[in-house]
Amino acid sequence: MAIRKSELYSKLWASCDELRGGMDASQYKDYVLVLLFIKYISDKYAGQPYAPLTIPVGSSFVDMVALKGKAEIGDRINKEIIAPLVAANQQLSQSDFPDFNDQAKLGSGKELVERLTNLIAIFEDPKLNFSRNRADDDDILGDAYEYLMRHFASESGKSKGQFYTPAEVSRIKAQVLEIGKEATS
Repeated sequence: MAIRKSELYSKLWASCDELRGGMDASQYKDYVLVLLFIKYISDKYAGQPYAPLTIPVGSSFVDMVALKGKAEIGDRINKEIIAPLVAANQQLSQSDFPDFNDQAKLGSGKELVERLTNLIAIFEDPKLNFSRNRADDDDILGDAYEYLMRHFASESGKSKGQFYTPAEVSRIKAQVLEIGKEATS
């Protein structure tokens, strides 16, 4: 069964709640968006030989789930999940990912382990399965990203325009840019 957007948004906001308090929205959005990204690409592309992204063996979301509760969870996410993903995909860069072992942001010791374990558990929900959710014209990842950007903008007190351009504005800009294109083709 396809995931409903309302369920997805609820899970995403729950992941934000897990990180809220230790850092502001402009910081915790990076962790939430990376987990969403890893969950999405793992569900959609793991084990597919001609996928747009390579998910190395041992670096999928399922492998991240196996790290829950482990004392070195943050360091292991960095080294066993993110580093191999970056190495296998030239379009990714280590600088695209936050440090999952950043004790200043995530806490230390048991606090860090619990926070990351709880965060992963939110994305582990079977209802949040991206492998079977998509209709041909549906962009569930884009919708989720836009939803989060709207909320992060509200929480950080910044203008939404500093985070994302609304879909309606993007469509109008695209139409304006297309004006007169036939004359130059």
